[in-house]
Amino acid sequence: MALAHSKGLPLGSSAPRFEGLMGTDGARHGLDDYADAKVLVVVFTCNHCPYAVAYEDRLVALHRDYASKGVQIVAINPNDAERYPDDSLPEMEKRAADKGFEFPYLQDETQEVARAYQAVCTPDPFVFDSDRKLVYAGRIDDSWRDPSAVTTRDLRIALDAVLAGDSVPVEPTPAMGCSIKWKP
Repeated sequence: MALAHSKGLPLGSSAPRFEGLMGTDGARHGLDDYADAKVLVVVFTCNHCPYAVAYEDRLVALHRDYASKGVQIVAINPNDAERYPDDSLPEMEKRAADKGFEFPYLQDETQEVARAYQAVCTPDPFVFDSDRKLVYAGRIDDSWRDPSAVTTRDLRIALDAVLAGDSVPVEPTPAMGCSIKWKP
């Protein structure tokens, strides 16, 4: 496991377009599928990274707490599934079912989407407003290892601010996790 810190897109960047990503629901997905969302959260994640696994329940809770407010979470797995079979689409389908993901979980088989977003680790979240401008990119909270030790919920603070029409008051702290497993 190689620890990586995300740099990501600069704030104010437009959401890079994507289309045709296969989801664990058996359908293909693209950025335009989420045009009606007030806020779009794109999270690069995977099945095998301990950081990503530690945040799964928190992503499920975020979806539960914010979906009715117009927030759409889209999880994207960019890892090389040949070298990391735990990140294959069949394993993603199992994980989504086991964890109760009610948000799309998509496979970035070509890794083009992760490159376009300049994602480097899992999990690596990007928050876009209704104009699909990047308003927050950074950590989910300040304790990946222990949810009970969290004192700053950066992603929730960002979502609340965007939904209220305010600027995000928290300085982005780079996301931290396993490096994306790029294809050779």
